[in-house]
Amino acid sequence: MTEKIIQEDLQGLGGWLILVGIGLVITPIRGVFTYFPLYKDIFESGAWDVLTTPGTSAYDPFWATYISLEIIINVGLLIAMVYLTYLFFTKRKQFPKFFIGIAVFSLVFIIIDASSIKIVLPNEPIFDPDTLKELIRTLVAGVIWVPYMLRSKRVKATFIH
Repeated sequence: MTEKIIQEDLQGLGGWLILVGIGLVITPIRGVFTYFPLYKDIFESGAWDVLTTPGTSAYDPFWATYISLEIIINVGLLIAMVYLTYLFFTKRKQFPKFFIGIAVFSLVFIIIDASSIKIVLPNEPIFDPDTLKELIRTLVAGVIWVPYMLRSKRVKATFIH
């Protein structure tokens, strides 16, 4: 009886889950305002043409694949974050696993994305200040929230639908 009362007290989007919810709402908005202007500028400034047209000074056959994959993956992550937010607010039992999957994928993607730039820019550092900041932010978030999703009684009591 006492365990049932405790479990009922832990149900709902309260406690530390409030911070998770805030992050879930902010992350897609941040993504839209960060990535879309960047990608728009690549195409409007003519950078895409300079990087992907044979014979131009900055041409490398890898650029088209690199930029295209980065755009596709970031748009996919944006869509996944919107879906994750839906899972969160509807308290679906898939939420914790999907959250962990996105957290791990995001960390791996940042590392692979930063490392792959060495193919076309071998003299550039793998982690420029912005990439390093994003890597640290993603790593810290993962170190905090993945164990929380795996061990929290509130998570287990809330995401049951």
